[in-house]
This record gives sequence, structure tokens and C-alpha cells, in this order.
Amino acid sequence: MNKIWLGIGFLYLLGIVLSGCSESVGAPKEKKGGKMKYEVQKSEEEWKKVLSADQYRIIREKGTERAFTGEYYYNKEKGKYLCAACGAELFSSDTKYESGSGWPSFYKPAADKSVQSETDTSHGMTRTEVMCARCGGHLGHVFPDGPEPTGLRYCINSASLKFKKD
Repeated sequence: MNKIWLGIGFLYLLGIVLSGCSESVGAPKEKKGGKMKYEVQKSEEEWKKVLSADQYRIIREKGTERAFTGEYYYNKEKGKYLCAACGAELFSSDTKYESGSGWPSFYKPAADKSVQSETDTSHGMTRTEVMCARCGGHLGHVFPDGPEPTGLRYCINSASLKFKKD
């Protein structure tokens, strides 16, 4: 019996780790033919020129970085977190906190319309994906297990961010 509970606990923790880190918060400009229009538009070839291979995989192909490996996970400096793809301000160090998830975590975006979200059913899970509202780049996911005042945990890939010191 204990082995069963141990197995269930392991699967639960595995699900949390794999999940990493829906209503739209900031809507794209318009939708035409199934493609969203954003303020910043580039072809995939143009994105490949301005993003590193890892950033492209994460931001454009909705990838993720391994837990506890991102550049900003341990960052404690004061400043702003910008979109690595387009430079839009996304989060503030004032709302960053230690979630223990392995990814930089924030309890709210810098502005209500700086990010948007949609349901993500990839990898056999249902999560809420977070994207930059200006360029549509994949940032990470948001979960309802964060601290007050919002109760949200924006679990964001470091590769999707640039940090600007105050």
C-alpha cells in the first residue's frame, strides 16, 4: 500500500516539474484567417536572425528551459523584465518571488495588457500559456498557486526575458 502512495506522490511531483511554469489579459490587434496579428510582426526567418537558437526554440516554438538553469532564476536585482524578442516591459522585480519551481516567478505582470494567455493542452496537461501581448512570443505558464495579492504564479522562461536594472 505504501508503494502505491509513493508512486502517486512521485507522479504528482513529476507533473508539477514538467508543467514548469484562460482569459486574454491583453488581446492581439486582430485575428485574420486563424493567425493573430500583433504590433510587432516578423517572419520566422527574421526571428531567427534576432533570437539565439535557444530563445527561438522557447519563444517561437513554445519550448521550455530546464528547471533551475535559467539566467534570471536567482536574480535578486531591482529592475524590469522585458520581452527578449520585442523589448516590451513584462514584469517588475517588485513582483518576483521565490516559488521553488525552478523558473523565475512573478505574481503579476507589469501592466494588465503586457501579457495575454490562452489554454495550452500540450504534453497531456491543461495549463494556461502566457505570451507577450506585443509580439505573441511564448513566455511560460501561469498557475493559480501564487502568493497574495493575486494568488497567481507566472512561471516564466529566462530565455524569454531581458533584464534592465533600475
